[in-house]
Amino acid sequence: MIIPLLPELTLDLADEDAGLFDATGGEYRSDAPPPFWSFAWPGGMALGRFLLDQPLFVAGRSVMDLGAGSGLVGIAAARAGACTVTAVDTDPEALAACARNARVNGVDIVTSTVPVAAEVIVAGDVFYSGPVAERVLGFLRRSGAEVLVGDPGRGYLPTRLFEALATYEVPVRVKLEDQCTMRTTIWRLR
Repeated sequence: MIIPLLPELTLDLADEDAGLFDATGGEYRSDAPPPFWSFAWPGGMALGRFLLDQPLFVAGRSVMDLGAGSGLVGIAAARAGACTVTAVDTDPEALAACARNARVNGVDIVTSTVPVAAEVIVAGDVFYSGPVAERVLGFLRRSGAEVLVGDPGRGYLPTRLFEALATYEVPVRVKLEDQCTMRTTIWRLR
């Protein structure tokens, strides 16, 4: 599937009219995480576009894509010249999707269920709930890496700790977001 805002990338994602729980028969199952990896979320799309347009942020540097999902941001980082990219996600299905999508796009990405040391950490749409945001922010602040975040304003990103670098109007799936576009900002941790 061609990605809005990133026509140079192709990803294996859920069908255009699919919702988050359609892959599970429309029901939430506590024994399996929701298939977040099967969608291109606005924070990831904007961050991927930013990296392709501003490659100096990652070119020649090691990159960790935190909460990688489909691998979209890590793939963009690899295309932008990162020397290594590690996609990190807790969901094994997401890591399998990252590997498939990296192959389709002709880039090399390592996958891992645990964070790795990197010069740059990229994270799209990871500030989507209070508890997750608290854990992610603590990790990012301790990492010592340059941190770039794509966030569509879900309300959990403490913007006072970040510097805005760019803003995009990102086309999104109405079935997921209840709107056609989302204003999404690229932030750098201060």
